[in-house]
Amino acid sequence: MPNKLKQYISFTKFRLSFLVVVSALSGYLFNGGSDYYEIFLMMIGGMLVTAASNGSNQIWEKDIDGLMKRTAKRPLPLKEMSLTEAYIVVAISLLVGLIMLAMINWPSFYLGLAAYISYVFIYTPLKRITPWAVFVGAFPGAIPPMLGAIAATGEFGFIPGILFFVQFTWQFPHFWAIAWVVDADYRAGGFRLLPSKKGKSKESAFQIALYSLALIPFSLLPWWLEMTGTWTLIIGSVLGAWFFLLSYKLFLSLDDKDARKLMFASFVYLPIIQFVYVFDKI
Repeated sequence: MPNKLKQYISFTKFRLSFLVVVSALSGYLFNGGSDYYEIFLMMIGGMLVTAASNGSNQIWEKDIDGLMKRTAKRPLPLKEMSLTEAYIVVAISLLVGLIMLAMINWPSFYLGLAAYISYVFIYTPLKRITPWAVFVGAFPGAIPPMLGAIAATGEFGFIPGILFFVQFTWQFPHFWAIAWVVDADYRAGGFRLLPSKKGKSKESAFQIALYSLALIPFSLLPWWLEMTGTWTLIIGSVLGAWFFLLSYKLFLSLDDKDARKLMFASFVYLPIIQFVYVFDKI
């Protein structure tokens, strides 16, 4: 793979961007979307807006990234990419991505723009100020399935709200598990993102377990509201119980290994439950 392509993949966090658009696709399909051209516009446009968000984050934190092991080899800290080039990549990605979303409908454009602004200009600077940044960041983080649902109809409504709420709740144990695993690195960069001031403590683990437990009934809302069938109840309950048990094990052990298991489980949990909704829709 050419070195420049590797730099762009690292700068835009391509794999993370891809996961975001998969979430948007589930929302689109669940809300009745079936147009292949709209799917193309939504996935490429959403990926580009997410890439612009990730790139803007790295521009903002270029000096901080150099202090942390997991980010020190990004293109800007290594000076493999100039700031001018970084700004150009972000500007082109954001502009093209938003135009593609606008070609679907204007509400999709507004959501994409709102996700970019809130992530880059609110969440990113708050990360070094307060752990409440996680709460703020959960809003743009939960927009993808809502955007997908609205791309299908052009209207805000109950279904987009439910999908947003499920992913919003999932954001907390997901991000806190990551923050637990990389806590030492975060501290080196001046970030304090675990929910308790004590860091990796019983208090933080309790909140992770609490949100994981809350995710069980919240993830079953589509079934309870008769949007989906019995498979949502069965698979959602089993997935939710598994996810909670992993968080409870972290609460008991306070071990990084258990936090890492929960972190990887969160990546598995979300796409499965979202596509269960799609295939089990009534």
